[in-house]
Amino acid sequence: MMTNITLGQYYPVDSPVHRLDPRVKIVLTLALIVCVFLAHSLIGYALIFAFIFFTARLAKIPFKTVLKGIKPLRFILILTFVLNLFFSTAGNDLIRIGSVRITDQGLRQSVHYSLRLLFLVMGTSLMTLTTSPIMLSDGMELLLSPLKKLHFPAHELAMMMSIALRFIPTLMEEADKIMKAQMARGADFETGNLLARAKAMVPLLVPLFVSAFRRAGDLAMAMESRCYHGGEGRTRLRTLKLTKQDTVACLLVAGLLLLIILEGMLLPKGWLL
Repeated sequence: MMTNITLGQYYPVDSPVHRLDPRVKIVLTLALIVCVFLAHSLIGYALIFAFIFFTARLAKIPFKTVLKGIKPLRFILILTFVLNLFFSTAGNDLIRIGSVRITDQGLRQSVHYSLRLLFLVMGTSLMTLTTSPIMLSDGMELLLSPLKKLHFPAHELAMMMSIALRFIPTLMEEADKIMKAQMARGADFETGNLLARAKAMVPLLVPLFVSAFRRAGDLAMAMESRCYHGGEGRTRLRTLKLTKQDTVACLLVAGLLLLIILEGMLLPKGWLL
């Protein structure tokens, strides 16, 4: 399960999506998130899915690689669906057995929230799969650079976010190794109820936290030994410039956003779920 997490991983191929400016990809990812929350019918979600699928094909990334990031969230997706399905009391009854009610409003909320979580994970995973941590850090820093006039630590914040994303797959790989080592010594992580599984994770979390703090200390020592002083006087090997491909990508996402807005305005609320 640990190796299925794609957030923070980079898929190194040469594609038009990989060559996009990282600032553009960050802004377009935020626009895609806005589209996800504005969609209110299955048609809107179908448009978003088609856009993500088209982007993955254009980026030469197997779609199963994008879907891998969803596997660790299966429990959260199922829990979100079930909670909204059985604990929403608004709307008309579809099924009623004693005090248990399933309403049309509850079914609608379950589908909406589950699909939103699904597309949020897929969209953000697609951004990290097509953007290296260094480019992502430079893009975030340049987007936050206007706030430097207000003494906002744009470089430090971008560096922390990029390091956090970079170490997600590393920590997951470390957790997978520790889990296999514990299972070889007789630990059981797969049987028992939810409480028993949570207790079984304690022997995994303790060495994982120790390893994470050790890696953080090594990284801090390495940065200090290289005289790292934040963004003061820092230069860049590559200067980011917008290209025609960035303009085309912005127009495509703007078209998707326009279609989602029109879908919300023209279709009656509750039509097709």
